[in-house]
Amino acid sequence: GQAVAQLSKTVADVTVFGVASKGKHEALKATIDHLLERGSDYASEVRKLSPEGVDIVLDCLCGDECNRGYSLLKPMGKYILYGSSNIVTGETKSFFSVARSWWQVDKVSPFKLFDDNKTLSGLNLRHLLYQQNGAPYIKGIMESIFQLWKDGKIKPVVDSTWALEDVPEAMQKMHDRKNIGKIVLDPEMEPKPKPATPAKGKAKGDKEDKKKEEEKKEEEKKEEENTGNDTEQAAAETKEEKNSS
Repeated sequence: GQAVAQLSKTVADVTVFGVASKGKHEALKATIDHLLERGSDYASEVRKLSPEGVDIVLDCLCGDECNRGYSLLKPMGKYILYGSSNIVTGETKSFFSVARSWWQVDKVSPFKLFDDNKTLSGLNLRHLLYQQNGAPYIKGIMESIFQLWKDGKIKPVVDSTWALEDVPEAMQKMHDRKNIGKIVLDPEMEPKPKPATPAKGKAKGDKEDKKKEEEKKEEEKKEEENTGNDTEQAAAETKEEKNSS
């Protein structure tokens, strides 16, 4: 999202609307003109600010968001889907989430696009690069992006840096959508210290020592009870002897 916002700002006279969770608004306000809260009726809010709609919608969620995005387009507007976060549940794509997203999206026929004067398109970078021989095309785009970076027009936003050993934790943060910016892996970085856990053999030994300690205490307790009983018996015998005398 931040990359899209920065790239949009390299074009003159562009107003950027962004939809994000409330907790990310503070970090995004510098690059996005109008921030709207995810889960709200943001389509109505956009209409208040831009009654005619918008020229381009960039959607990385899919599902019901497709219908909202398409409805906001001006005539000759373009809707571009470049992700499908809404169909990911847990750590993988869910069949039921895919089916639900398919059901939620209005089926747009070519005739409707013709009548509405709108365009629908998509970008799957992995397919373009590895299945559709798009490497030369992507190379040209990357060269343009690096030039923008050299010119100081865009700046990568890094959320956090992780060691290779901490990849599971880094992936979990990204999966939970708690990162603001990119997550970077550094092969030379030292991993975070993990909480100390006793070795299996040591834990077993500690358990046996504890058991022996408990048995020892139990024996001492029995000895004390026996000693007490013997003392009471001796005192009773002494008392009885005195009475006899």
